Amino acid sequence: MITLDNVSFRYKQAAENTLHNLQVTIAEGEVFGFLGPSGSGKSTTQKILYKHLVTEQGSVSVNGKSLRDWGREYYHFIGVCFELPNHYLRLTARENLQFFSAFYPQIKQETINYWLDKMGLLEEADKRVSEFSKGMKMRLNFIRSVMHNPAVVFLDEPTSGLDPGYAHKVKEAIKGLKQQGKTIFLTTHNMNDADQLCDRVAFLHKGHIKEMDSPRVLKLKYGSKKVQVTDIHGQAHCFEMSDLSSDPDFQQLLQGNLIESIHSEEASLEEAFLKTTETVQA
Repeated sequence: MITLDNVSFRYKQAAENTLHNLQVTIAEGEVFGFLGPSGSGKSTTQKILYKHLVTEQGSVSVNGKSLRDWGREYYHFIGVCFELPNHYLRLTARENLQFFSAFYPQIKQETINYWLDKMGLLEEADKRVSEFSKGMKMRLNFIRSVMHNPAVVFLDEPTSGLDPGYAHKVKEAIKGLKQQGKTIFLTTHNMNDADQLCDRVAFLHKGHIKEMDSPRVLKLKYGSKKVQVTDIHGQAHCFEMSDLSSDPDFQQLLQGNLIESIHSEEASLEEAFLKTTETVQA
């Protein structure tokens, strides 16, 4: 669905490129996480994909068509949820959505009501957005990005400012979009969100993609093949995973019913990210 082929980008007056030879292919129906520390080039990549910036090096295609050949219809094909909500504060939530729905004549009032209800905003739909909390504005932002039924959705920190309950609602909505075959391009600093939602993630550092794979593979790659065992007395034991069947100490704990908990020592996605992007301080 989305292909970046050897994409590089340099801002005017900049001494060096912001992006270096990005090579990414995202399948239709995939949730793809684009992760990186501040200043790594995430925003620049997004702006290229929104058609706010034009790259002179490499090519970008969406749905088999060069991004350069897409016209205004491109903004019907995609939905964008920006990190910072931008609404008309003197209008109500419903009025905001009705205003933006005018750009997409296929949107019905029933669709707006459906999303307001799904995001827990139906009862507040006729309140001015100036009275909304940041979390409510973020949920309204999410609705605006998906209410026209786009095939590709760009989400930038979609759960920022949300309490766990509403963050769960947004994540469930994202999973629902995936089930409908939508392609999701997710940018976030929340590694738990990326781990839960993404089929694959790319780690971007200083404009280079350092790693790209499924969260599961990356966690295994940067973890250790050991298990941490806590016995019923609260004492911790560490064993090599490959030797469990023959390790006498582990077998003694197991056969004596002395194990309280056992955990593998795979890395978290955050640990894999930190190791990959070299942001761990010695």
